[in-house]
Amino acid sequence: MYTMKNKTEDNKYAENWLPVKGIENNAIQLENNMLLTGVKITPKNIFILDNDSQNNVIYNLRDFYGTIDYEFWLMVTDKPVDLSLYINHLQVQLNSMQNIGIKKLLREDINKAELFMNKELGAVDKEFFILFKEKKPDIIAKRIRNLISGLAACGLDSRQTTNDDLRDLLDSFFNSNVRTEFKAVISNE
Repeated sequence: MYTMKNKTEDNKYAENWLPVKGIENNAIQLENNMLLTGVKITPKNIFILDNDSQNNVIYNLRDFYGTIDYEFWLMVTDKPVDLSLYINHLQVQLNSMQNIGIKKLLREDINKAELFMNKELGAVDKEFFILFKEKKPDIIAKRIRNLISGLAACGLDSRQTTNDDLRDLLDSFFNSNVRTEFKAVISNE
């Protein structure tokens, strides 16, 4: 279980006034005993599809959102991408390459990847979530199933959020995508 730090500390940090108790069992546990959970949607670039296919996805999503009869949040975050492994792979290829033309292309790819690793540009992946609050586990399970099947009917893959997904989501909003390490809080009360 991941828990937030002691909330009686200085209130200058957002996590001190957020109603988050911890993250466990694929849900953010709130202080009012509500659970915040949902689905993570696999990104799909619909703009590479023909116009009719694009319109079908958009219309299906519009209809799908209309079937959700409870409060929900559609969240989009940027998650930094580490290109260092890719750069290392290109460097190995460059070192073993004899063809001057291919070496030039590999150097260009390495330079471009290093440019994207620059903090100002930053290579990022978009992550999409549909989140909701609920107390009852049976209602949560039903909503998760309905969201996954509804998104599948729109041509989108999704799965239930994990503890790591939810931690990354919180980190993206409050810590500039710097991953925090939550540990058990020991109270002196």
